[in-house]
Amino acid sequence: MADNHGNTPAAWTAVAVALIGFVVGGVGLMLEPVSYPIFWVGVGLNALAGVIFVVMARLGYHESHD
Repeated sequence: MADNHGNTPAAWTAVAVALIGFVVGGVGLMLEPVSYPIFWVGVGLNALAGVIFVVMARLGYHESHD
């Protein structure tokens, strides 16, 4: 396994999806009254980020191409 420090397409894609999930979840918590369905969509996006990372890593997108 290469020492890539997370600079791979799999890592960047997972981080982007997780960031979107945190933003969606945060917006859901700030809405008046609290909108739990939007919050749970954000939680689901964060779980999806983990799945995306594992799938992309197994497809070979977590390798350095130096």
